[in-house]
Amino acid sequence: MEDLIKALQILAKYANLDDKWPTCCEHDEFHVYADIELEDVSAEDIVTLDDLGFIPGDEGFISYRFGSC
Repeated sequence: MEDLIKALQILAKYANLDDKWPTCCEHDEFHVYADIELEDVSAEDIVTLDDLGFIPGDEGFISYRFGSC
């Protein structure tokens, strides 16, 4: 659970915190959208997010580790 919390704290730095539906879970994938612009996320944070189980996707970040639904 700590890895999920750490990842969400990192993603919050780049997210639109007013987004009413920043996440979605489908087909065993947990998506974090929140209007995150991938090019704004630092290389260091991308590496850390990968270590925590999140990878860049088309519209945000995806986790196969936390996405069971």
